[in-house]
Amino acid sequence: MKIPKTHPRYQSLKTREQIVVGVKNGITSIHGLLAHGRGEAFDYLLGEKTHTFGKKAIEASAALLVSSRYPAISVNGNACALIGKELVELSGLLNCPLEINIFHSSKTREKNIRKYLERYGAKQVFLPQKTCSILHLGSNRKYVNKNGIYKADTVFVPLEDGDRAKALIKNGKKVITIDLNPLSRTSQAATITIVDNIIRSMPLLITYIKILKTKDANFLASIISVYNNKNILRNAEKALRT
Repeated sequence: MKIPKTHPRYQSLKTREQIVVGVKNGITSIHGLLAHGRGEAFDYLLGEKTHTFGKKAIEASAALLVSSRYPAISVNGNACALIGKELVELSGLLNCPLEINIFHSSKTREKNIRKYLERYGAKQVFLPQKTCSILHLGSNRKYVNKNGIYKADTVFVPLEDGDRAKALIKNGKKVITIDLNPLSRTSQAATITIVDNIIRSMPLLITYIKILKTKDANFLASIISVYNNKNILRNAEKALRT
């Protein structure tokens, strides 16, 4: 579908079309259309812009990822369709693996996602292993790769499932998420929650990481130490209700 740039809802419609194309290409589950629509509604209430609380969370996320011993990036169908190229760039910057983890189990879709990421130059794309799982989770998403999420101290989980975010925390990992709903289980459970649209926040996150990679450990620790996720969520909720 060709969307004219003069359309007042151009960016929103373009993003929606990316999800539709993802479904057609066997990357995104059809259920992902519903999830995207829910997020789109919250973004509308946020004025479709990145707020100060979003930028603070992005900076803290960059500091945590750069200072982590072994970060890993979790990828589902929607994230791949919307920011696949940026996820590959992030993986390269951090020298960390991408790991495919989807709620609606499909080996075919996992392979399609991997091929899509590799097309953008991804070097480390792991698939979940039935022989390796995290505790405190009953769904298919408990299966992880021993060299990816299982080993990670920090997991970046854009567009996450709330149950798994909680489980990852219980397994002793730090969790960074991007979620337009500050009241969701994912947002409430995460170590750092970026309340923003993923297509806006990812380029900013990459920019911050490029800057913070040049800083020392004390500087990174100072950013993380003053960050308060509860305050960020409170400010995000206030913006939604205003």
